[in-house]
Amino acid sequence: MTAADTGALLAEAMLTIVKLGGPPLLAALVVGVVVALFQAVTQINEATLSFIPKLLPLGVTMMLLGSFMFATLTAYTQALFDRMVAVGGS
Repeated sequence: MTAADTGALLAEAMLTIVKLGGPPLLAALVVGVVVALFQAVTQINEATLSFIPKLLPLGVTMMLLGSFMFATLTAYTQALFDRMVAVGGS
């Protein structure tokens, strides 16, 4: 395995991480900004107020994109195992 192969594996791993972690983080970010704006306008300083509104969009995001995320992780894992077999066989 050369340095280029290792770099390609790392690049593919980072892309997979972004695909899996991006949608839930984006949903939490949007809801967090909206709740923070609401708290700033109404001057309600309650730390627990931001937890429940973030939990609901995260659950919806996981329900909607769960199959995509599972398929992405499965494809990456299969590709990784195929490369491990190819390296071990040579």
